[in-house]
Amino acid sequence: MNGDAILDEFRDAGALLEGHFILSSGLRSPVFLQKMRIFEDPARAERVCAALGKLIRESFGPVDLVVSPAIGGIIPGYETARALGCKALFVEREEGEFQLRRGFEIPARARIVMVEDIVTTGLSSRECIAAIRKHPGELLGAACIVDRSNGAADVGVPLVSLLQLDVPAYPADQLPPELAAIPAVKPGSRVAA
Repeated sequence: MNGDAILDEFRDAGALLEGHFILSSGLRSPVFLQKMRIFEDPARAERVCAALGKLIRESFGPVDLVVSPAIGGIIPGYETARALGCKALFVEREEGEFQLRRGFEIPARARIVMVEDIVTTGLSSRECIAAIRKHPGELLGAACIVDRSNGAADVGVPLVSLLQLDVPAYPADQLPPELAAIPAVKPGSRVAA
């Protein structure tokens, strides 16, 4: 499944939105990818995450464990792990910092890939990776469905994606006039930074 096919999945699911959006990073954008519209359809989620699993296998070789950030990364992490035939764990915030909880453990020789849904600035990915690095195992790299930074985000390890987009994002005080003229909405789940 190439980048055009992934973009078609977003279009077909009604997940490619245009307007004025406040991203979880706090930046503003004329485009929002409502990934939960992809994940509400198990067949679509399976297709997309199977493609991500294939890309991971081609890029990093065998994988023993997928680790994702809660909450947005749980479904793609689980579905990608299922496609890879390995286990899926997630980190969640405790006292403002990502940590493994719920009795999750990373075995000493586990080959690990961090799986994220969409990367914009890479902040959540870097925080998830920092949590993974507190445990044994070999962190091979990171993978996401969509890289909104078009390859510019540095997550601290090699990052592969099914689709790279060059979507503009602006600080709230530096909006182009056409975007400033549209009321802003916050469609995501995380409080803006």
